[in-house]
Amino acid sequence: MSTDKIVSLLPSATEIVCALGLEANLVGRSHGCDYPESVKQLPVCTAANFPDNLSSAEIDGKVKEILADALSVYTVKREQIKELAPDVVITQDQCEVCAVSLADVELALDDYLDKKARIISLKPNSLDDIFADITTIARILNVPETGADLLERLIERVDIVKHKLKFSESRPTVACIEWLDPMMVSGNWVPGLVSIAGGTPVLAQDGKHSPYVQWGDIRAQNPEFIMVMPCGFSIERTLKEIDTLMQLPGFADMQAVKNNQLFIADGNQYFNRPGPRIVDSIEILAEIIRPKQFAFGYEGEGWIRFGM
Repeated sequence: MSTDKIVSLLPSATEIVCALGLEANLVGRSHGCDYPESVKQLPVCTAANFPDNLSSAEIDGKVKEILADALSVYTVKREQIKELAPDVVITQDQCEVCAVSLADVELALDDYLDKKARIISLKPNSLDDIFADITTIARILNVPETGADLLERLIERVDIVKHKLKFSESRPTVACIEWLDPMMVSGNWVPGLVSIAGGTPVLAQDGKHSPYVQWGDIRAQNPEFIMVMPCGFSIERTLKEIDTLMQLPGFADMQAVKNNQLFIADGNQYFNRPGPRIVDSIEILAEIIRPKQFAFGYEGEGWIRFGM
């Protein structure tokens, strides 16, 4: 069993560490780490450099303004981390907007800590990458067998969904909206999740970054399902801005809307968080796209149907 003291600056990494049975080793977390609930008592080692009450458009504008000035979207609390004296610090190099980046951590901690900490940087672009990260963290933290067991259980759940859909010919189109203003569709691992759950993702490719799109692009695709899952937003937070979507030209004429196939999911807890609960995200998609075949029980907590 690992005795390393761990600071996790990434919500998904915090979940991985806990799923590996090493929550007791965590000594610090990021401001976004909130699951499991018990980690909220840990010292917070990062802060966002913009208020949390901004609209989607305001957040986008503020982030672009900060990055244009060659500044960071987040602050690493060096003194807090130094006091915690971690052996391992986990961060990411996938998105400078989603969480503290590797460059930020290296800059903040280089020759600053009293002892050398090992920095693990994650950069998942697909489901396979997420699973590989679990293996990597388990190996570095000296619990490879626990990691293998966790991975086996996760893959078994994915295989159950795949097996049930093995002979299904119908693959309805699904638009996953990752940001409302400006509009983005979910890339990276999300198109792969949609495919596993029996759908056909539109306007995004598995393993590729989430692209900006025009509303006209989505209208032209006229998907059978629309999933709204803004990055970092809960269902309640998304509901506050759903009018942004509803007021777009031709929205009410979309077949997904007319057929009552418009859904809001908790992007923050599930789809935008590349940890163990990414398999929950597959199950959420499966019970939405294939309700006659799957009922995992996430409705109301992980997703809601949004009726006009």
